[in-house]
Amino acid sequence: MQVTSEAVSGVARRLNVSVPTSRINEQFEARLKRTAKTVKINGFRQGKVPVNVVRREYGAGIYQEVVNDIIRDTVFEAIQQEKINAVGMPNIDKVENKDDALVYQATVEVYPEVEAKFEGLEVSRKSSEVTDKDVDAMLENLQKQRAEWTETKGMAKKDMQVTFDFEGTVDGEKFEGGAAEDFKLVLGSGRMIPGFEDGIVGMKKGEEKVIDVTFPEDYQAENLAGKAAQFKITVKLVEKQKLPEIDAEFLKIFGLTEEEGVEKLKADVRKNMEREVKNGLRNQVKGATFDALVAANDVEVPESMLAQEIDRQHMASSYEDPTEVIEYFKTDKQQRAQIEGVVLEDQVVDHILAAAKVTDEVVSYQDLLKEQQARQQG
Repeated sequence: MQVTSEAVSGVARRLNVSVPTSRINEQFEARLKRTAKTVKINGFRQGKVPVNVVRREYGAGIYQEVVNDIIRDTVFEAIQQEKINAVGMPNIDKVENKDDALVYQATVEVYPEVEAKFEGLEVSRKSSEVTDKDVDAMLENLQKQRAEWTETKGMAKKDMQVTFDFEGTVDGEKFEGGAAEDFKLVLGSGRMIPGFEDGIVGMKKGEEKVIDVTFPEDYQAENLAGKAAQFKITVKLVEKQKLPEIDAEFLKIFGLTEEEGVEKLKADVRKNMEREVKNGLRNQVKGATFDALVAANDVEVPESMLAQEIDRQHMASSYEDPTEVIEYFKTDKQQRAQIEGVVLEDQVVDHILAAAKVTDEVVSYQDLLKEQQARQQG
């Protein structure tokens, strides 16, 4: 087998591979003989089919299978031979028979060679603590998640749930998706387009009203983007939240007894929040560090690396039991290597921070969560 390689870009190499036809023919003949022992053809007993009959009936398909297997095997031999640090699977093209050889090209992405500059980097490192107020707010959120809605005769206000019918028009014409009956909306949730919820605030049960709004310029329905619209609103029900008491029944939801009480619940909630803060702060400084590093260094990233990182971040969501994830990483060498890479990544961050100009900033628990969400969405 003959192999040559050349750089296509900073993160890709092209292999030119030539495999002697004799190697293909040798495997082709061996596979014909194996097939002759198992194939069933009318007029012949199984295991007694002549090879020339198998060649005539199945030769083309068997030959293509052999070629595919040869390419699969030799491309990895070629990668090793050329000492290429490959990322992902190679792409095969331009397969042809030429001068007593099977010739093909393979393009493979490689890890980029980076000479990173650490000097002069500026990194913002944030710190945060969970306060009693944060714990109380989290407890209230837990209550809200299990709250009941009770009717009120008063005006609709923020955090109240309104049930209503609506019918929208643009330039006097109805449009698809612009009407609904018995629609439920918690005011302040931000589910609707700007101005819609504000138009409902102050309305009472049985009241009708027409509100004027404008669809955002980036609205998903292009035929409505940026257009002014009117919605006729008919309120059917206004409800306010009734939070459950933190009693024995509520504590039982979280596996606590009445004797352990609300203080134990607060302690557990604080522990979870502090773990979340620790992870959040580490992710923040890691993100800020790499953002600064990327800004100071022009690095081309292979598409395969991006795809692998996306797969890695969504993989754990398929496991309900954390022990399954641990076992998965223990038994899979490739995945274990990724975990080792994460550990190494943390060490790299510490090394960069030691050389960078670091600015420390104290943020609240809520602001830290908002930043995490924005980074995940962005």
